[in-house]
Amino acid sequence: MKTDNSAIVPAPIPVSPPVESPGRRAWRGTALAGLGVLSFSATFPATVYALRGFDPYLVTVGRAALAALAALVCLKVSRAPVLPPRAHLRSYVLIVLGVVLGFPLFSSLALYGGASTAHSAVVIGLLPAATAAFAVLRAGERPRPLFWVACAGGVASITAFTLTQGGGELSGADLLLVLALSSAAVGYTEGGRLAREVPGRLVISYALVVAAPVTVPATVVLAAVTGPQLDAVSLAGFAYVGLVSMFLGFIPWYAGLAAGGIARAGQVQLAQPLLTLVWAWLLMGERFGGATVAAAGAVLVCVALTQGSRRAAKA
Repeated sequence: MKTDNSAIVPAPIPVSPPVESPGRRAWRGTALAGLGVLSFSATFPATVYALRGFDPYLVTVGRAALAALAALVCLKVSRAPVLPPRAHLRSYVLIVLGVVLGFPLFSSLALYGGASTAHSAVVIGLLPAATAAFAVLRAGERPRPLFWVACAGGVASITAFTLTQGGGELSGADLLLVLALSSAAVGYTEGGRLAREVPGRLVISYALVVAAPVTVPATVVLAAVTGPQLDAVSLAGFAYVGLVSMFLGFIPWYAGLAAGGIARAGQVQLAQPLLTLVWAWLLMGERFGGATVAAAGAVLVCVALTQGSRRAAKA
């Protein structure tokens, strides 16, 4: 029997997706991290608004409980299991202690204790340096020497600003802010590590779900005990820190850390103090002196240097 070969259609040759160059991937990470920083930059003003009607401890656990609801929706839409893999549980506990509980608690207490939004924003500018240090210790990253020079410049600028504003001494609020940034650095590093394997939206979602057995009951109890004084402003601030600062902002942030490198992409957060100053001025009418602007501007210059350090090192 004769076979008609004219009807045979050759199988298509599989085409591999284009390989992303390291440089392009790094800059994509920087852009994603920038979106996260833009989201985080309004956290302090929003927290101040939330504190007008909520107890600081209620703001801490309540924002995480609200974000946990959004996380469950995200997991449902993504068709992902509700609970994370057991192998990653230790990492999620560190994320919870760092960014779900630690940073919100210490920063809320600092703001509740009288620290201004502008001052707090500039002190938190030390966070990228702390994140870079944890990236070396925990994630095995090895930034170039120029990176550390620029990073040190940002640290020196913020330290000088803090000591100048405090008459040569750190205040209790400053110590709380240092605890806040240390907590965040741990959570950022661990989340950035996980985001190399798991999408950023799932990393923060699972962290919020892991924390939910603590945050949800604590929210109910504190709401009953403290008696929140609710109004439109405090509710808006609470909604922002719960949905944006605690959830949506982390999706591009963790993706950016994974793509661009935790240490390098994390330095984009040096721009956060300047952005927060703008929000404090626009939303709260907060005034600040030339020293605050100078310190924020100095760390912004360091952002550019850290982001160019990879290219400069290869030249």
